[in-house]
Amino acid sequence: MRKIIVVAIREYLAAVRSKAFIITILLMPVLMSSGFIAEELFGDTSMDISDKRVAIVDHSGAIYDALAAAAESRNAVDIFTEPAEGGDPEQMLPRFLLQRVAPNPQAPDEVLFDLSERVRAGTLFAFVEIGRDVLAPESEKPDHATVKYYTNSPTYRETHVWLKTTINDVVQSIRFHDSGLDADQVSRALEPAAIDQLGLLDRNQTTGEITRAEEISQTISVVVPIILVILLFMVIMTAAGPLIQSVLEEKLQRIAEVLLGCVDPFRWMMGKLIGMVGVSLTIVTLYLAGGLIVAYERGILSLLPMHLLGWFAVYQILAVLMYGAVFVGVGAACSDHREAQTALTPLMILIMVPMLLLESVIREPNSTMATLVSFFPPVTPVLMLTRQAIPPGIPGWQPIVGVTLVLATTVLCVFAAGRVFRIGILMQGRGAGLRDMLKWMLKG
Repeated sequence: MRKIIVVAIREYLAAVRSKAFIITILLMPVLMSSGFIAEELFGDTSMDISDKRVAIVDHSGAIYDALAAAAESRNAVDIFTEPAEGGDPEQMLPRFLLQRVAPNPQAPDEVLFDLSERVRAGTLFAFVEIGRDVLAPESEKPDHATVKYYTNSPTYRETHVWLKTTINDVVQSIRFHDSGLDADQVSRALEPAAIDQLGLLDRNQTTGEITRAEEISQTISVVVPIILVILLFMVIMTAAGPLIQSVLEEKLQRIAEVLLGCVDPFRWMMGKLIGMVGVSLTIVTLYLAGGLIVAYERGILSLLPMHLLGWFAVYQILAVLMYGAVFVGVGAACSDHREAQTALTPLMILIMVPMLLLESVIREPNSTMATLVSFFPPVTPVLMLTRQAIPPGIPGWQPIVGVTLVLATTVLCVFAAGRVFRIGILMQGRGAGLRDMLKWMLKG
């Protein structure tokens, strides 16, 4: 046991004292929050507030005037922030400058082509074609009752959304007027009721008083499990990943032959794994402490699932041991880095599986598919933790069974990796294939 501890301490100190580890610890939060940092640093300069010129081809002849008036109102008020005391309002959004283009019934496509050329040349941002029968949804020619938006910047949504909303408001207002209905009364009648999403009521066990339900933050409910999963995935790759490089270097540089004179292969391997568990715990402690401090400063600490921290630590330790053992075994069986990368490709695909299933599990954490997949040991740490983090949670027996399965798989991986490591660490010249490794696992 003493030799295992000595190897573990050596591996731990070698990892945490390296420049790469320190840089990773410092840069990872910066990279993950770079979008928020850039927004704070650059502020409004990160937004494009240049004028957006839009041509309108109004075949109906009834929409353009009201649309142009709405654009003028928006440009005068809606695109500016509230002025600070003694200051001037600041522009936050681009102006929409509309231009009327007369339709040409004899050559409609020529008009649209000319406008397309102007968009390509940069003198227009987009153009809109309003159908002749847009006010008559029961038109015999549906194509004449549509509005078409043309642009070569499909990812910019501000213009499209504003035009879609405003044109529909104008069309509905004209239809109300033509039908003799009062638009304001119809709008009030169609005003949707506000629906608050709340948790459940509870009763104080001491006083018997019923406490009112609190509003549920859907964003927090989704973001928290995603953050935990990303952190768990990052810890696995940061702590377990370097093991294969460490083993390969010691093997190729003949350091392994010296070490085997002092410690047997299994204790050597276990020391490496325990050392990496210590590294992973260090990373988790630093990041979780930082996250809790930020949550406390923003007043959302009570919204975080604190009861999951213990489960997170258990899943993280078992995942590092399970994947780390496989990495150690692969590193010992390979003769160079290229062979190791090829051998690790199937394992990396397996590690990525829970990330591919994450959206479905978050959407329906208690579905049959999510439940069954979360009991598959290689992906249990990620998916079971995700299901536990999403209200209302899962039955208490499921994480216990999941941890038991992962623990059994971890023991099996460590045992198999120990056999591969014992034989492969001294092999030189050629790497072992999958058949060789299976033979070593079964026969030793």
